[in-house]
Amino acid sequence: MKQILMTGVGAYLPEKILTNEELSTFLETSDDWIKQRTGIISRRKAHQEELTSDLAVNAANEALKCSKVSIADIDCIILATTTPDYTFPSTATIVQQKLGANNAFAFDVQAVCAGFVYALSVANGLMSTGQCRNTLVIGAETFTKLLDWNDRSTCVLFGDGAGAVVLQAEDSENGYGIIANTLHSDGRYKDLLYVDGGVSTTGTIGYVKMRGRDVFRHAVEKLASAMDEVLELANLTSDDIDWLVPHQANIRIINAMQKKLNLPDNKVIKTVSAHANTSAASIPLALASGVESGKIKPGHLLALEAIGGGLTWGASLVRYGRPG
Repeated sequence: MKQILMTGVGAYLPEKILTNEELSTFLETSDDWIKQRTGIISRRKAHQEELTSDLAVNAANEALKCSKVSIADIDCIILATTTPDYTFPSTATIVQQKLGANNAFAFDVQAVCAGFVYALSVANGLMSTGQCRNTLVIGAETFTKLLDWNDRSTCVLFGDGAGAVVLQAEDSENGYGIIANTLHSDGRYKDLLYVDGGVSTTGTIGYVKMRGRDVFRHAVEKLASAMDEVLELANLTSDDIDWLVPHQANIRIINAMQKKLNLPDNKVIKTVSAHANTSAASIPLALASGVESGKIKPGHLLALEAIGGGLTWGASLVRYGRPG
């Protein structure tokens, strides 16, 4: 069996910082109202000409630097996004062209906020069977372009950004790398979180619609179940986790998962206050923050989990870095 190591991380955030105070100038809301309900203080907003592929390329370059892997050695690019540059071609192929990754094949994965966990699991499967050895897995979103800025129940929640990881396949076995994954979906709950537009429905892009209380209830229940499942697959317990790196949707969901896993604050990466919900970019942005701050170190066991529209959800266990 090949071992799929996570050897580098990278992040990119647009320059524009949109604060709660700024939102309160044109919405019936306040900094306190948003913070108390979500934990969000600010978010990043891409300018109109800034594409999802641009964010993805910047994050990918940072991950390549971190891993010391050449772009010529990348043979697969998987991009998790729900805000593609075009209906087609895939944004991953545009990223491939912009990076000059001429030796890679590239495709998108669409599982909304769970997209990065889905993409990580797909990469693990491809690499384990020898179809590729060096993979860029990217989560990138310009989610603010899907928002109705008159709807305070949704527009205060989301932000833009991109995060990336480099995965490398090795033949040795030393307990590092991707240890276990679990993925789930249930289309019966598609109306809890969705965009009211699409090519074959309205022919328009549409805006984000959400039933927040229902999403919260499902999130805590399903994420807890997925984490129990992935820990059982790996024959581990929550006591083995060095860092919970959760989808950064809402501080109350993060805190609920932290409590269920009985983890202290110094074992949870929390970036929601500065990033808001960046959908598929959320986990890799949090990963990069943890590595850059020195919290996440080689050998640490990382628990990743996310839930998104669909509903889609999943969890992964990864021992970060490479031995030595």
